[in-house]
Amino acid sequence: MNKPLVSIEHVHFKYEGQEEYALKDVSLQIYDGEWLAIVGHNGSGKSTLAKLLNGLQYPEKGRIQIGELELTEDTVWETRKLIGMVFQNPDNQFVGTTVQDDVAFGLENNGILREEMVERVENSLKQVQMEAFLQQEPHQLSGGQKQRVAIASVIALRPQIIVLDEATSMLDPRGREEVLNVIRELKEDHDMTVISITHDLEEAAKADRMIVLNRGQLYREGTPEEIFQLDEELVKLGLDIPFPVKISKMLREKGIPVSKSYLSEEALVAQLWTSHSGK
Repeated sequence: MNKPLVSIEHVHFKYEGQEEYALKDVSLQIYDGEWLAIVGHNGSGKSTLAKLLNGLQYPEKGRIQIGELELTEDTVWETRKLIGMVFQNPDNQFVGTTVQDDVAFGLENNGILREEMVERVENSLKQVQMEAFLQQEPHQLSGGQKQRVAIASVIALRPQIIVLDEATSMLDPRGREEVLNVIRELKEDHDMTVISITHDLEEAAKADRMIVLNRGQLYREGTPEEIFQLDEELVKLGLDIPFPVKISKMLREKGIPVSKSYLSEEALVAQLWTSHSGK
């Protein structure tokens, strides 16, 4: 595995006026070029972790290192250049009157020269298949299209890390699939590091590695295959098992030979087809 790009070491965090810690002694590493899903029920601490990574909050104890920099109030603007955030509601991220203006906004703030800005705006919109919507007003777009523009705004800034903070939770299944496919392609084409903070285990199944948070603490970590073997344990934590994993389990209980819990419907269908046709 590559070197850690982000190190979170013994981090504690408590909101003002709260007795309970939102995060308690959390340590984890995020590696260059991986897709890491951080999952947990509401109140598990995952959104707090997103705020800490972006310097919207700072740990009470412990430290966060991003690249070569320790994240502090003095370094926060430098570390934010390394991390691009895509939030739950794309409407909250729109600032331009057109799609083009919106993607250009962050580049203008960073003092990018006009010629390069035009090129980056066009390239980033092309990467998310939204280049035909340059002059469109953002409010005329569908949820999935808005989220793709929000992603284009982030990737135009060329961060090393992209954080999806419940970024697909307001989308319908088709919009969610579109956005996740775009992220997968970007990760592969640009060797980007993706941190997906979500309660949706269907989304988490697409990651290379998963971390489960529970009541502010790191509960488990492993590959999606390893985590989904926890099965009923995840349900008790308030998480819903992905549909293909549930079906795999039901088929095994009925005596149908399914060698493992499949993470995608396509893989499960292929396995059933192969075993049924005797190949």
